[in-house]
Amino acid sequence: MAAQQSGGSDPQDMTTVPPAPLRDDDVARLFDRRTAPLREFAEHAGTVAAACHDMAVRFHSGGKLIVFGAGPSCPDGQHVAVEFMHPVIVGKRALPAISLTADAATVTGIAERDGLGAIFAHQLRYLAAPADIALGISADGNSESVLNGLLTAHGMGMLTIALAGAGGGTIGSSPAVDHLIATTAADPRVVKEVQVTAYHVLWELVHVFFEQPGVLGPAVVS
Repeated sequence: MAAQQSGGSDPQDMTTVPPAPLRDDDVARLFDRRTAPLREFAEHAGTVAAACHDMAVRFHSGGKLIVFGAGPSCPDGQHVAVEFMHPVIVGKRALPAISLTADAATVTGIAERDGLGAIFAHQLRYLAAPADIALGISADGNSESVLNGLLTAHGMGMLTIALAGAGGGTIGSSPAVDHLIATTAADPRVVKEVQVTAYHVLWELVHVFFEQPGVLGPAVVS
């Protein structure tokens, strides 16, 4: 009887082909994909400063910041809130801020009964006041729940600010947004990087305004 041939492959045929080396122009493109949107963000410094001034006025008058975002923007809402409530820089004042994404029972309860589009609007009706600030975050500018939250906040008389990617989307074109900070980048990773920078700048400039006596009017927050 003839010996049965092994079905195994020749080890020489399984040699891994090394990847082609990354060229300098490939690396440059990766960095430019990120630096170009940040340069674009810097070109809108006036818009950012106006938003920060209005935020500082609201805080100064006793208002609080309410932040919300869905999906990948959910942890950004929590990140922003803790930045204001518990500053990492010693000596900076803590300012009242909450995230509407932190209470899973409330979010899922509203979603089950009223749909995902209502998860922020419902909470705002019961937690917010006209003197407060609403900050909505959306990677593509088209989050229904974020838009509905901003519409509700605007209707209550709150200051509304949106961070949005992909040029702003439906959120960017809404009259409910007092200050739009948008990037034209559509890559969600790049949008995330720009938005993290944006809300860190918002935090810093709000405190800059607090350090300028006389620019915010009569104080409530001390």
